[in-house]
Formats: sequence, C-alpha cells, structure tokens
Amino acid sequence: MMSETKLGVSENIAGVIAYVLGFITGIILLIIEKENKFVRFHAAQSTVVSGGLFILGIILGFIPIIGWLIGLFLPLVGFVLWLYLMFMAYKGNMYRLPVIADYADKLEAMF
Repeated sequence: MMSETKLGVSENIAGVIAYVLGFITGIILLIIEKENKFVRFHAAQSTVVSGGLFILGIILGFIPIIGWLIGLFLPLVGFVLWLYLMFMAYKGNMYRLPVIADYADKLEAMF
C-alpha cells in the first residue's frame, strides 16, 4: 500500500520525481521528505547515480581516445538507467543498484 508523502502525492510518484532532474530533485526530496523511507532511498540513489555519472563524464573527457569513446556511450547508459530506475520507483519497487545503493544509504543518513 502506498502512503502519502510531504509532496502530497503517493510514494511511488514521489520516487519517480526523485529521478526527474537527477541530483537536483534528489537533494530537494532528501531535504523535504524526512519520514518516508521509500522516497528518501530513491532520492539518495538518484543523487548518487546522477552525480556519479556527471563526475565520470568529466573524468572520461580527460582520457584521450579510450575515455572519449567510452564517454560517447555514457549518455545512452545514463538515459536507460534513468528510465529503468523511474519505472522501478513507479512500480513501488525499492530497487537497489549494486554498490551505488550502499553510497545512497550513507547519503540518506547524512540528511
């Protein structure tokens, strides 16, 4: 059963919103939503994933040829991952990305 959130929408919709603008909506929801663990987790995971992809893109830009080639596929990978995570949140699933979810748990504890 889905519960209400501080945004006034069901938790699965708030989970989707956490991913919409990446770390921006992730951080905003971490600040606003203090009680709903589902929303907080997706907000934290969104922040870690989008922030990590952003940093990885910058790092790959400094690596000649191989980094540039890998960097060409990074937006596609990020887009597919973004859609998948929003779909999982909408379905009410607290899908945990390997390794990333551990960092998300630490980030969630900080807020």
